[in-house]
Amino acid sequence: MYKVAAMLMFWLAVSPAWSQQNDYLAECYKRCAEPPTDPETERQEILNLEREAAHAIQLSDGTFFRRVYADDFTGTLSHGESVNKTGFINAVQSTTVHYEAFNASDIRIHIFRDTAVATCLWSARAVVKGQDVNSQMRVMHIYVNGGSGWKVVAAQTSPLPPYIQQSL
Repeated sequence: MYKVAAMLMFWLAVSPAWSQQNDYLAECYKRCAEPPTDPETERQEILNLEREAAHAIQLSDGTFFRRVYADDFTGTLSHGESVNKTGFINAVQSTTVHYEAFNASDIRIHIFRDTAVATCLWSARAVVKGQDVNSQMRVMHIYVNGGSGWKVVAAQTSPLPPYIQQSL
């Protein structure tokens, strides 16, 4: 009788810890066992985010980037400057460049489970220090799909010739 009582007391003492671990494992198994969401729907979502980013840049509006870029975002601007989320938003909101048009085209998206790579061509028509400037850049964004949707965690921007100094 004492053995049964001792075993019952032991089981009650450790069961909350096991319960938390089992909850974690159950959630992990659930994520792996769930059928993936429709890849075309995810592709369309990222395509829309890429277009929204271009529109936000044209408007010099950092709101989109505060929402979609991860807090630990890291990126490289077209002139080689490494930036975090705040630095990128500051570049978008810069008053040295006024974008008359900013377009994302040739958007290609590759999805690998909860990670996606999007590449595109950014074409801009802007006024820089009173001068009309046309430029193009190749851009790559790395997205991670977490609990709050797709977030950009990294970006690389590469200018195409002729090379023009600009804020992005």
